[in-house]
Amino acid sequence: MDRPPPPEGVSSPRSIGLPDRVVQRLRRDIPLAVLDAVVILATYTLPLLVRMEGNIPDRYWQGLKGSLPLFVLLHLSANFLFGLYGQMWRYASVEEARRVVLAGITGIVLVVGGGLLLGPYPVPQSYVVAGGVLAFIGFGALRFQTRLFAFHRRSAKGDAAPERVLIFGAGDAGAMVLRDLAQHRSVGLKAVGLVDDDPRKRGLAIADVRILGTRRDIPRLVERLGATEVLFAVPSATGELVGEVAALCEEADVQMRVLPTVRETVGGVVTARDIRDLSIEDLLGRSQVDMDLESVRDLLTGKRVLITGAGGSIGSEIARQVAGFGPAALDLLDNDETHLHDAAASIDGETPTNQLLADVRHRDRILEVFAERRPEVVFHTAAHKHVPVLEAHPREAVYTNVLGTANVVEAAAAAGTERFVLISTDKAIRPRSVMGASKRLAEEIVRGFMPPSSSACAVRFGNVLGSRGSVIPTFLRQIQSGGPVTVTDPDMKRYFMSIPEAVQLVLQAAALSEGGDVLTLDMGEPVSIMDLARKVIRLSGRVPGRDIKIVISGVRPGEKIVEDVRDAGEELLPSAHPSIFLTRPSRPDRAALRRTLHHLESLCASRSDAAIVEVLEASTAVATIPEADLLVSRGGA
Repeated sequence: MDRPPPPEGVSSPRSIGLPDRVVQRLRRDIPLAVLDAVVILATYTLPLLVRMEGNIPDRYWQGLKGSLPLFVLLHLSANFLFGLYGQMWRYASVEEARRVVLAGITGIVLVVGGGLLLGPYPVPQSYVVAGGVLAFIGFGALRFQTRLFAFHRRSAKGDAAPERVLIFGAGDAGAMVLRDLAQHRSVGLKAVGLVDDDPRKRGLAIADVRILGTRRDIPRLVERLGATEVLFAVPSATGELVGEVAALCEEADVQMRVLPTVRETVGGVVTARDIRDLSIEDLLGRSQVDMDLESVRDLLTGKRVLITGAGGSIGSEIARQVAGFGPAALDLLDNDETHLHDAAASIDGETPTNQLLADVRHRDRILEVFAERRPEVVFHTAAHKHVPVLEAHPREAVYTNVLGTANVVEAAAAAGTERFVLISTDKAIRPRSVMGASKRLAEEIVRGFMPPSSSACAVRFGNVLGSRGSVIPTFLRQIQSGGPVTVTDPDMKRYFMSIPEAVQLVLQAAALSEGGDVLTLDMGEPVSIMDLARKVIRLSGRVPGRDIKIVISGVRPGEKIVEDVRDAGEELLPSAHPSIFLTRPSRPDRAALRRTLHHLESLCASRSDAAIVEVLEASTAVATIPEADLLVSRGGA
């Protein structure tokens, strides 16, 4: 509804040309300043009224009326100087209280000093000082009465039926969330005790909540205190520690929730609103990734960035993280319109984003897109990735992973792309599957056909938690249907990291690459798939073997029991980042590589799957030549 115009002859703040921001602040602050002025008038008059028993002599009264405007001006100036306006006093803290004290003292000094400089006031000096002190008290009462009454209202409401929480971790994070719970009763959580493995802390208290024991005491304390949940407040904990505490909570038949990990917090500050349910990532326990943000920013800020496979798990996370570094343009390319739309919708609206519906298998379309967009940085994530599926459909692996990569590389080289990053896999190391061999050949294509004037690299890593079609979503679907959970082999192990962690390291690797190298991410220790299955079952609130059976289904074609982390023929070198290693293989023989591509194209056309597998196996040992002959032309010799 439109606001009515101001009365005739009265100017509104807008009508005199003030900006909206100034108008809003005036509307908010003027009422408080008027109340302060009323407080000043009252507090300087009150001492005289009390002393003179309500009958102020005329000489004092006239002198007071002449001095009050100066007192108002001096106090309001002090209040403005120390920021007593423009604050949300509902959330005031010690810092705001300090401002009130400083403003009050400064106002008293200004008033008393004015009397010394301009001559004595026509009222006794003791009344002037008393009035200033009362004014200071009044300023504080005005500002903090909301906090006081709001606190009592929250207490009356919040104490109705709070959840009783036992907190594990009496460090900085535990103390922060403990104080936050005390200040925000409306969260509905009440801390009834602390647990910490440091025996020196036992018996001490934080915010009146006592440290009662170690992790081994959790079941006993849960029963004794009537706790309904345990809050795990150790953001830097290992997966082993998280698992042990989770097992104790399971024994005590109580829910366990967690604070975010170190890498999930902003500025190291945690609050009660950050509490979340336990996830499988917590149980696996990956360490924080330290990024050289400046090098990544130099790589991406102000650049035109294109991501193929942008609708996938890795591609969409790359898009989200790249958007945070302020690229000039962010082009998302995928052949699935739904995933492409979802990826674009997840990105901050301030980033200029283009959705490109295209398939890397279509050479002419990819050449057209790159010629139009002319990306400076390309992340090529588009690929088929499921090992058993590609064992049955090797042609599809060649069409997308091999020929699709060749199409993107050719288009990037023709468009003058400065940096090209291929997302590869640990399955490309000594490959035993169609998927691994196709990605190994894709690495050769990138290193063989991208010109040395660009910086092209491949980044290898293992499984990512929660990606579409990966093991954990598969386990969860099996659990939801009542089981059984299938594990291919009791000795099967895989390397895991979270999607955000993997992408952070991909961006870091891209910034470190000098071109022509293959970078391998440190995946930590391999995780037993059998143990992982048990953890996911427990995480879903069931007991392995009793509620949900685990069945051994047998190793599938192309699978390894444990993935390799290095190739015997490659020298793994350290990089400037402790979690990234690199190799510098010789450049492939481009002529031989081109012949392999032509051969695979013809075999795909003739539907010769067995022959395709043989060529892929042979292609993992491509001959090398010096770094020359660098013009890209798949349609050439």
